[in-house]
Amino acid sequence: MPDADARLIGAHDLALAALHEITPASTVGPAAGYIVEDDGSVSLRFENRLPGYPGWYWTVTVARVEDAEPTVLEVELMPTDGALLAPEWVPWAERLAEYRAHQVELAEQAAADAAESGDPAVAGTGADDDDADDDDDADDDDFDEDVDDDLDDDDEDEDGDPSEPRTLHAGDLDGVDIDELDESADDDDESDDDDAESDEEE
Repeated sequence: MPDADARLIGAHDLALAALHEITPASTVGPAAGYIVEDDGSVSLRFENRLPGYPGWYWTVTVARVEDAEPTVLEVELMPTDGALLAPEWVPWAERLAEYRAHQVELAEQAAADAAESGDPAVAGTGADDDDADDDDDADDDDFDEDVDDDLDDDDEDEDGDPSEPRTLHAGDLDGVDIDELDESADDDDESDDDDAESDEEE
């Protein structure tokens, strides 16, 4: 490892100026040491005050070219040992495959538990499905019976007591049975014919 350049180690003002260009001054704490890189550059570290980043440090890498003044190469937020890190990225296809495999395992375990307990509903023996089919058949029978009852009621209305109100059908106007109007009209015509014949005889 090359010897550290004293001017780079002491370039805190330059490093802080670079940090303040990318983050508020309130997020940067005091100096926290440095690391000499293999190429001779120096990474100056500062405590991080950003919430949610324990164990991370602001790092500013500075270097010198020949006899020139120190210059900033890189500014970044770097983790140290024990820092809180995000989990490694896993492709969606792999995560989906793991999820499906886990679901299969859960289903197999549930079936095994049900078989041990002797519960047919959980084991998937179809007992519940049969009950459901029976319920559907019963509902269909009830519906057919209701329709038959309605038809019988209509027949009784047509053949029942004449004194009872007749059921009106399509074509009736304002609650008046058109058939009754037709019968009245026929009666009126017969009365008129009888009157005419009487007049002729006189």
